[in-house]
Amino acid sequence: MGAGDFKYVSYLWDDATAAALGDDQVALLVYRSNLLGADLRLTNYGGGNTSCKAMAKDPLTGKEVEVMWVKGSGGDLGTMKRSGLAALYVDKLHSLANVYRGIEHEDEMVELFNHCIYDLASKAPSIDTPLHGFLPFKHIDHLHPDAAIAIAAAKDGKRIVEELFNGTLGWVEWQRPGFDLGLKMKECLDANPGIRGIMLGSHGLFTWGDTAYESYINTLEVIERCAQYLEDNYGKKGPIFGGQKIQSLPKDERLKKAAALAPVLRGFCSNSDVKTPPSGVRGMIGHFTDDERVLEFINSNHLDKLAPMGTSCPDHFLRTKISPLVLNLTTDEDVNNVAAVKEKIQPQFEEYRQMYANYYNNCKHDNSPAIRDANPVVILYPGVGMFTFAKDKQTARVAAEFYINAINVMRGSEAISEYTSLPRQEAFNIEYWLLEEAKLQRMPKPKALSGRIALITGSAGGIGKAIAKKFAEEGACVIINDINEERMQGTMEEFKKQFGRDTAASVVLDVTNEESAATAFEKACLAFGGVDIIVNNAGISISKSIAEHTLEEWDRLYDILVKGQFIVSKAGIAIMRKQNIGGDIINIVSKNAVVAGPNNPGYGSAKAAQAHLSRLMAAELGGDKIRVNTVNPDAVISDSNIWAGGWAEGRAKAYGITVEELPAYYAKRTLLNEVILPEDIANACFAFVGGLLSKSTGNALNVDGGVAMGFYR
Repeated sequence: MGAGDFKYVSYLWDDATAAALGDDQVALLVYRSNLLGADLRLTNYGGGNTSCKAMAKDPLTGKEVEVMWVKGSGGDLGTMKRSGLAALYVDKLHSLANVYRGIEHEDEMVELFNHCIYDLASKAPSIDTPLHGFLPFKHIDHLHPDAAIAIAAAKDGKRIVEELFNGTLGWVEWQRPGFDLGLKMKECLDANPGIRGIMLGSHGLFTWGDTAYESYINTLEVIERCAQYLEDNYGKKGPIFGGQKIQSLPKDERLKKAAALAPVLRGFCSNSDVKTPPSGVRGMIGHFTDDERVLEFINSNHLDKLAPMGTSCPDHFLRTKISPLVLNLTTDEDVNNVAAVKEKIQPQFEEYRQMYANYYNNCKHDNSPAIRDANPVVILYPGVGMFTFAKDKQTARVAAEFYINAINVMRGSEAISEYTSLPRQEAFNIEYWLLEEAKLQRMPKPKALSGRIALITGSAGGIGKAIAKKFAEEGACVIINDINEERMQGTMEEFKKQFGRDTAASVVLDVTNEESAATAFEKACLAFGGVDIIVNNAGISISKSIAEHTLEEWDRLYDILVKGQFIVSKAGIAIMRKQNIGGDIINIVSKNAVVAGPNNPGYGSAKAAQAHLSRLMAAELGGDKIRVNTVNPDAVISDSNIWAGGWAEGRAKAYGITVEELPAYYAKRTLLNEVILPEDIANACFAFVGGLLSKSTGNALNVDGGVAMGFYR
């Protein structure tokens, strides 16, 4: 079979690539896994697992033994490497059945997996390990394809599977993954010899083969048949989701409304009591999508019936929570009227939190972990789109992808039968599973700026880029911007390579233009949900005597440095106030704000205006928990636009030296005899926002190597 034989899945197998791997079954497993993980119709990020069994030499006895390599805990099929696999002795894994004490005690078996480890350097085994271990096949795929789960979650899914596959696909009723489910699957196979796979009720699909290719093809064929069955039945029971109840706003209006509302929602999701936020709240990061599949669902007549039911597949549920919050807002709602929209939304959040608390209290066990954040992960705005909020951008984006999977499942189940979700108690047992809690406790401690969003003006180079990199390294999401689009795109590519796809977004920004600033903050709100840190860094430098200075040069300096700081700060403050979780503004000023040097009336006075505007803003914004501080650099030469446009020549002339002598001159005039680098300014900015100075505002930090004339008195 080849690519042309499949309509609903992607056939990606390349014979030449596979042949180059020879008989290395583990390499073929990794290759197959990456192909399966590359098609989101088969499984989503972090979902599913695959395995192979092959003979290997026992390092102690030298004898050939059967070893199973299986995707380890927490990995992702699409990006998995050999190091992401767990390797276990098959015979030792089977022998665990001799000490199994029953389903009430199955969690204790996870620790016993460690006694079966073949490769001590391999990944920790996942809870799904027994599901592969007790099946005899050389290669096995366990995926969560929407088309299969739509059938698995249908009210009469078992009957449909029997009829659709003529008895060649087994069925195991819903059960939490674990040792006992592995035994149940073996029982299913023993009772139905010759089947090509097993459908797990409400959960997913297991398929297999004697070779990597046979397993791959078997998997694609089963999913293709499921998808074709759904396609053949759409519309037979009536309009999808009962037809459309409302119409979506036009695309540009949806994005405008989403950008305006996102910071309000982020504020509610970041704090259980948004009226009195504590200092230094760690915000949630947002994601927005108006994908056509989302709009079809949220605009439908059946939204109110299906949304509260929640999802069926545990992989979906763990990332999207028990159910979404459906906003009771119309498409003509004035979301720019912040007070009114908050007044309308707040009771909806309170109702959701109470629902979640009731769910926890009604389902908890004596040893259940404490209740977690009661705010929604998924928020649906009919006619506009879907917001998701989580601890970081990747988690928020993946939550959105999983909820789209859940929509696909509901769509298919409703077309062929009736959708069923996990019972609340079963859902709770997954969400508050002690093994899941242990996994959460092993997660790395959040970085200092995790959950924070920063917009640094002029961040495509020099000081701005150094600040953006520092913040990204410390966990922040950043908005890369510049007036030079080519320079901005180059920096954005650099950030993608260094930090991945979820750390940065980009937008062209002219700080002297209110509309441009508004567009930049709309981008921040759509990309991440809002903004927490603004660094006014964009600038130019003109060094001339007052006699030589032109009015045009004077206006340009004040437009970019002073008016630019005002425009960007004003737009950002409005976003921060919507969020009501505080924030930081840092203004990159200069030693020249306090030092009266030669040939510097325009630049120096503009910098002094920036400095005093910073103090005025600090005095005004304290009640909003918005801190305003300044960093005063001096002579930052490396990769800086400051030296363009004749500034270097002007300063050299003022000091009676050559341009080439400037770096050494600047270093020698400092008390520490140091050259100041962009990274030094970035470190100073981080000092203000990293948490240790969260009660400081209205301050200035000199980063100039020590210039006595620049000391504050």
